[in-house]
Amino acid sequence: MPKLSIVLPAKNEAASLETVLRDLKRVVPDAEIIVVNDGSTDSTATVCAQSGIKMVSHPYSMGNGAAIKSGARAATGDVLIFMDADGQHDPTDIPKLLAKLDEGYDMVVGARDGSSQSSRGRWIANTLYNRMSSWMVGHPILDLTSGFRVARAEKFREFLHLLPNGFSYPTTSTMAFFRAGYSIAYVAITAKKRAGDSHIRPLQDGIRFLLIIFKVGTLYSPLKMFLPFSVLYFVMGLSYYAYTYATEHRFTNMSALLLSASVIIFLIGLISEQITNLLYSLPRGRHES
Repeated sequence: MPKLSIVLPAKNEAASLETVLRDLKRVVPDAEIIVVNDGSTDSTATVCAQSGIKMVSHPYSMGNGAAIKSGARAATGDVLIFMDADGQHDPTDIPKLLAKLDEGYDMVVGARDGSSQSSRGRWIANTLYNRMSSWMVGHPILDLTSGFRVARAEKFREFLHLLPNGFSYPTTSTMAFFRAGYSIAYVAITAKKRAGDSHIRPLQDGIRFLLIIFKVGTLYSPLKMFLPFSVLYFVMGLSYYAYTYATEHRFTNMSALLLSASVIIFLIGLISEQITNLLYSLPRGRHES
């Protein structure tokens, strides 16, 4: 049996952490549990000390992604299990994810059902992300942003240098695995309502979610994202030129602008594609020690 390491990013999650740790010890008693205290100002450190749990501390809040990276570096297991410390993820789902991993997959993600979404707007946003990312990679992605996942440690660590310090580590790791040709599976789960106040901020996170869409494209295949916009501008420029030539017998500045924009967008996509290829062609194992 591979050794398991459970990584729990925690920022002021003392209200739920004690229960989560107790349930984890019951469900996976032999697993290494690592709580990454991301600058908490509550009694998170005390709860870890009383529970005899290994804790990695940040001197100040560095973000969920930074906590994931710290936990992955500190883990000694062959398989990494990532889940939230706020009580949303049920530890009894861990055996289901591990059973799927044993079928030969490199990463298994807990895919939340519709009842697990905190709001209708969040459900619509996640559905959009899933469909767009599925189109990008050519494989069904059932939950792009789920933070409940298990992965083979040596493969997950290959991409630590790509992971952002913020909340979008699930998106980045998913697209990186697909890009590298690693296999991903999904297991249906039901997430509970989180304990305590949410760290989600509507305005800032709304902008962040829009950026996720562009990040999905640039992480996997930038040209596939830029090419449709390039073609659109080219068709618009050509159509406008045909219209002005037929009506005014001249080539207008607007036609030139649209056609030029088409070429520029295409070249940006092409350069981004080459940069992405170079990024993933770096020798594996040299990204992170």
